[in-house]
Amino acid sequence: MEPHRVLVLNSGSSSVKYQLLDMRDRSRLASGLVERIGEETSRLVHTPLTGGGGGAGPRERTGRIADHDAALKAAAEELAADGLGLDSPELAAIGHRVVHGGLKFSAPTVITDEVLKEIERLVPVAPLHNPANITGIRTAQALRPDLPQVAVFDTAFHTTMPESAARYAIDVETADAHRIRRYGFHGTSHAYVSRKTAELLGKAPEDVNVIVLHLGNGASASAVAGGRCVETSMGLTPLEGLVMGTRSGDIDPAVVFHLKRVAGMSTDEVDVLLNKRSGLVGLCGDNDMREIRRRIEEGDEQAALAFDIYIHRLKKYIGAYAAVLGRVDAVAFTAGVGENSAPVREAAIAGLEEFGLAVDAGLNAVRSGEPRLISPEYARVAVAVVPTDEELEIADQAFALVESLRPQGLGQVDN
Repeated sequence: MEPHRVLVLNSGSSSVKYQLLDMRDRSRLASGLVERIGEETSRLVHTPLTGGGGGAGPRERTGRIADHDAALKAAAEELAADGLGLDSPELAAIGHRVVHGGLKFSAPTVITDEVLKEIERLVPVAPLHNPANITGIRTAQALRPDLPQVAVFDTAFHTTMPESAARYAIDVETADAHRIRRYGFHGTSHAYVSRKTAELLGKAPEDVNVIVLHLGNGASASAVAGGRCVETSMGLTPLEGLVMGTRSGDIDPAVVFHLKRVAGMSTDEVDVLLNKRSGLVGLCGDNDMREIRRRIEEGDEQAALAFDIYIHRLKKYIGAYAAVLGRVDAVAFTAGVGENSAPVREAAIAGLEEFGLAVDAGLNAVRSGEPRLISPEYARVAVAVVPTDEELEIADQAFALVESLRPQGLGQVDN
């Protein structure tokens, strides 16, 4: 039997998320999270889903997990306890989420020494993300040096943007010398959701134009024409675009100069302000949309203003991307807020009836883990809620790559 499992790893600065999938039926065998790595309060939660430990419920470990190496080894022990060990011959590949792939990587890529060096060269444009991704890759390579390790890049889906959308209007030589351009992020989610939206409409992806709104603590929008991204809201970094949980999104760049000159803030202090003390938390002190809605219902004006600013930015992007696409077949909401906050969806679409958009209040109120339409039948443009599945998308891309190489005589893909 050919290997048919894929382990998906998402290594953050202080956490590791993992899922093991069986690609024969795309089912999940186990999932887990290791958080607060390096702290005394480290925590691992492992959930067997099917297979040896299926139905047994989550298992939890607490206590210091020193580093990513220890975190992955602990995860491997939990998988082995379910009969799903990383030494299994059924494991075909390990798929890694890598946030920034620059322009060089527009597709899933088997990780070689040269690929790893290029990911390292991109650290200056992704200082919070790529180093953690690299650590996860190196640890996984040490655990299974014989196994194909595949990088799936957040930026890859957005490499189809035309230069008119990707370029900033600054000096070309300076931009090229320092790799300054719009890359976009959340690409695996935008790819998955745009494709699932087409399926929901009963059409092929190449026949559908979709505006995808990925609304979580981080938030981004994309305009997808016939399965290809032509515009997205995040830029050189994940700071640009929509109002987010703790990030400002779009802002006059001169605000940075003003804060340095007038407030005496350092570059690092401005960085922290815009990335960690802005967005919803900067506007009202909360970045949890559920708490913000509770406060609004109690008459909290500050929370109401934060919500209005959030929605105003969303509407601007919907309108702008409708203009970019020319024809819109669907607007799809996804990620934590997009999938679960009916008030956000209702408010974002309200007033856009002239664009052919409308939300049915009854359909919008339904909670479900399945892709679904929430627009009335008469609406010219479909409005959908499509739960994202970035882990499945990474597994699909990694497994397809490994399978495509196997017929060429590469039973095991060299690292």
